[in-house]
Order: sequence, then structure tokens, then C-alpha cells
Amino acid sequence: MSDIIIISGSPSDTSRTKKVLDYLGTIVEQEGFSIKHISVRDVSKDILFEGAYDSPEIRSIATLIQNAKGVIIGSPVYKGAYSGVLKTLIDVLPQDVLKHKPVLPLMTGGSSTHLLALDYTLKPVLASLKAHNLKGLYFVDAQIDKQGEIPIIDVDTLKRTKKQLYYFMELAK
Repeated sequence: MSDIIIISGSPSDTSRTKKVLDYLGTIVEQEGFSIKHISVRDVSKDILFEGAYDSPEIRSIATLIQNAKGVIIGSPVYKGAYSGVLKTLIDVLPQDVLKHKPVLPLMTGGSSTHLLALDYTLKPVLASLKAHNLKGLYFVDAQIDKQGEIPIIDVDTLKRTKKQLYYFMELAK
């Protein structure tokens, strides 16, 4: 069993979203939690396309999430919302998969014009799965260095990120 599940809704393996999620996972591990990364890229396309909610793969993902102490979930902004492939994964998960679970949502986007996508798209769908949503984090591309060891290059954004992450970990204990 993993303490914290980190879900990447990015269809790209080299995305800024994945880089930030990996970094947050490193911090979480340093604080003594075990983690498990789940990427939409790793879920069978056939299972997602067919909506195979009762497949062993989806049941396994659901069990991992249900047994975790908390979930960090991230997605890039596409057309003013989270990725379609993340929505497809969410659609095949059980309705109460996040019940009473602290969830730290985050999104990355090209500019601050999509900031509200976090509050108006991702957080509501997580709430429908019974998540205990935290405030959440939004990053613009200019705040992220995909090459750096610490990808969040804006000092204030890094401070805000760590504050929310430590609050999340406190809830997940």
C-alpha cells in the first residue's frame, strides 16, 4: 500500500505537469510517506476508450486510491479545462473513490488566463468523487523549468506550493 497516490493527467511524458508532480513526490517521500505514481499514459487505451470500469486494471487503480492516505492530482489546461484523458480515467473510477480523502489538485497552463480552470473544472469533478479538496495550485509555464532539479523557479510560487504540500501531508497522516 502506498501512502500517497500521485496521478498525472498529462498525455505527455515530458510535460511541466509531470515535472512538478515528480518534484512534489520527492518532497513527500523525504517526509517519510511512500508514494505511487499513476499516469493516464500507463492506463490501457482500450480500457479508457471502452469505459471498462469493471476491468482488473481499473479495479486495481481504484483500490490503490481507496487505500491511500491522500492523492495529488495534476493536469495541464486544455481548452480551459483538465485533459480529456484524465476525464476519461475519472469517468471509469468508482463514484466514491476519493471519499474523505485529502486531495491536492494542481494544474499547469500557458498563462494566468486559465487560472479558474482549477476551481471551475478540476475541483468540482474531484468533489463529485467525494474528495476533501484543498485550495489547489496553478502554475504558468514561465514558473516551471523542465530541466531543473527544482522545477518551480518562482520563489513565491515555490513557497506557496510547499505550504500547501505540507498542509496536505498533515491531513494525510
